[in-house]
Amino acid sequence: MAEPAYIAFLRHGAYRQRSGAPSARQPFPLTEEGLAQARAGADMLAAMIAEHGLSPAPVIHCSHQLRAWQTADALRDGLRAHGLAVTEIKETPALAERGLGSAANLTVEEIEAVLRDDPRHSPPPPGWKSDSHYCLPLEGAESLTEAGRRVAHYLQATARPGMLTIHVGHGASFRHACHHLGLLALDDIPKLSMFHARPSLICHDSDGRWRHLAGEWKVRAKGEAPID
Repeated sequence: MAEPAYIAFLRHGAYRQRSGAPSARQPFPLTEEGLAQARAGADMLAAMIAEHGLSPAPVIHCSHQLRAWQTADALRDGLRAHGLAVTEIKETPALAERGLGSAANLTVEEIEAVLRDDPRHSPPPPGWKSDSHYCLPLEGAESLTEAGRRVAHYLQATARPGMLTIHVGHGASFRHACHHLGLLALDDIPKLSMFHARPSLICHDSDGRWRHLAGEWKVRAKGEAPID
């Protein structure tokens, strides 16, 4: 019987996000607060590794966004300070946040104006930014559900029996990935967010099912708009 495979996933730290724009592929760096969150996340992950007796793989996987790479870099330094042999960072587009295609890094207002001015397209539905199934009718765009499926496939492809694989990415695509892995109901996704740079631990058992082992979701306040 194969040993369980373990995955730790972390949302990047706080960063200098452009106001009014869906986070998506913004190229901006972590703030000082975000760097501190990433360093603290390394300590939390090291404690989680020790508590569960895990053996981390030497590679941390992250998206190409600078904020994710900086978080992964701080994690690597922090884990090495704890005596863990984590030495490499591998960037991949598979861990990116939901892509908005040709509307990448425009504000919500600008995106809605683009669609309004294009006679080929209908206006987006209310709350489209957090609608799991809606995909902008623009080249290269994807829905949150599609982004989650992409991330879930990558988590499954990199899982190794008997080892812990570490991934740094983005809140919405991680939450939707957990839906595809059977860990979250779709209706629960808008109620939840992720803390910056805090690890969550999941396990793929020999029976083919995924289990949540450690780490907490950030529960949104009642009536709070899902903006991340």
